[in-house]
Amino acid sequence: MSDPLSTRPHLLTNAGNTGGICDGAFDDDATEAAGWPFFGQLIAHDITADRSPITGADTLRNARRPRLDLEMLYGDGPIGSPFLYDVTAPGKFLLSADGADVPRNSQGVALIGDPRNDSHLFALSLHVALLRAHNRIVDLVGADRARTTLTWHYQWIVVHDFLPRLVGAPLVGQVLADGRTWDTVPLEFAHAAFRYGHGQIRDSYRLVPGGPLVPLLPDLVGFRPLPADLRLDLTQIFDVPGRPPAQRAKRLDGRLPRGLIALPEPLTGPVASPSHRSLAVRDLLRGETTGLPSGETVAHAIGVEPLTADELEKSWPDGTPLWFYILKEAEHRGGGDRLGPVGGRIVAEVLVGLLLADPSSYLSREPSWEPTLPAAGSAYGLVDLLMLGAPGRTSSTTANATSQTLHST
Repeated sequence: MSDPLSTRPHLLTNAGNTGGICDGAFDDDATEAAGWPFFGQLIAHDITADRSPITGADTLRNARRPRLDLEMLYGDGPIGSPFLYDVTAPGKFLLSADGADVPRNSQGVALIGDPRNDSHLFALSLHVALLRAHNRIVDLVGADRARTTLTWHYQWIVVHDFLPRLVGAPLVGQVLADGRTWDTVPLEFAHAAFRYGHGQIRDSYRLVPGGPLVPLLPDLVGFRPLPADLRLDLTQIFDVPGRPPAQRAKRLDGRLPRGLIALPEPLTGPVASPSHRSLAVRDLLRGETTGLPSGETVAHAIGVEPLTADELEKSWPDGTPLWFYILKEAEHRGGGDRLGPVGGRIVAEVLVGLLLADPSSYLSREPSWEPTLPAAGSAYGLVDLLMLGAPGRTSSTTANATSQTLHST
């Protein structure tokens, strides 16, 4: 996008390390429920799981030509990834014996389309919920149409539920209308803007109604069979009609909880320096090594007023690292609840652009398409999809879907 920012590494390490400006997050509540940044993480995994090669000349900062197509669930399909599927129920995914976990090999390694979705309880729980939703959709529309049905509903949710919460509905509408989008993943997105969710994570979460607060790290780290006492009730992290409000995400303020400033070794692996256990340090150094421009440079490029020195709370000699700038912009220009004009523009243009560039997406094939699966309220959303295959959801709760026309899928 512009000339790369060059920052002395020790300034980045000091900012992201224990006692730095990124340390010491307050657990102030944001407007949105606690589960939304974890759904954002699954979107990131979906994008980067894509195996499709890029053809033709690369554009600026082009890394791959990914798709929002749930490849993280489906892998290479029943032929290429048979270990994902239930041979006794054609077209359906295999789950653990009790349906609460993914299948695993004899050493407890998850047999799933993207191993990163087993990294912690929340990603795993969302992955399982989507597997269950697919299996329920097979019952409703048949195995031949289930993948497209689930994928189109997921894509619609990204545009009409996820993005409006994250960047605001007006910006989403503007991006859809003016066509200023990317068809690749620029580094400004991958290594800065779409790492906003690190600033929304809390130190601890309640997993079941009335249960204790459980530290995210190390207690909820994955890569193991799901313990019976660490099962997540999704109503604790998403607002579900008829249930009490869920826990909220942490307010965006440029700071990360202490657990993310000192990540456990199962997540980081061996590190050359203790400071590299800090997720903030990793994010800041990643921007430096990949040559990202400063936040101020991007703000000028898209025609918005940059943050002031007071808003940034720290003086950066040559410009503010883009990742940190986007978090502070969200605090001051997004009320701590959503991304500001720089971060929001990057995220909206990339996600919408990927859908427009995908000839099989609903936005390319039938942009006026609407969800056809049942909704608890007047507007369809992520919660409806996650709860579709939840235990206790009998055929009567989804029977209306079978009477709806799914012609476009």
